[in-house]
Amino acid sequence: MSKSRLWILGGLIMMAIAAAADASYLMAKATLAQHLIARAWDKSLNNYGEPYKPWPWADTVVVARLSVAAADLDTWVLDGSSGTSLAFGPGMVSGSAAPGETGLTVIGAHRDTHFNNLEAIAVNDIIRLQDTGKRWHEYRVSHIDIADSRTDKIVADHTESRLLLITCYPFNAILPDGPLRYVVEAQRISS
Repeated sequence: MSKSRLWILGGLIMMAIAAAADASYLMAKATLAQHLIARAWDKSLNNYGEPYKPWPWADTVVVARLSVAAADLDTWVLDGSSGTSLAFGPGMVSGSAAPGETGLTVIGAHRDTHFNNLEAIAVNDIIRLQDTGKRWHEYRVSHIDIADSRTDKIVADHTESRLLLITCYPFNAILPDGPLRYVVEAQRISS
């Protein structure tokens, strides 16, 4: 084998090692973040709803716990829907009603991480949302739709308690940042 081919082969091997190390680092960081988020939620529940940051430099706090048996989903919801928050978990859109309050609660997450199984939800399935006062609120899925973020608008009805779960669509898209959104709408049925 020629020297140039050895150099190319060596370079390819080094790139593969670097890519594997980077992927391992991201996976370890995501796993650690979920443990820190769970710990912050437990602290919040045990201290009368006082919000805690999952790590000292975090720019968000944990505001709810989301559970959907039909989608094998049990996770914590962070305050805000910035890219930084969504990197670590679902985010509650600023201005949304708190869990159980009258109004519209909107939670978004990435389709390839925390909401990767959202398409398993069906009409009449139950979504549970826990607030910082340890109360669980149940919502029944009433409608599932595909919306175009360029033309469709969310109408906030303040007379009833509704929940929207939103993620990008389609779930198996190769390119990110498409305009379509998968929207699950649910009505509160109990607290």
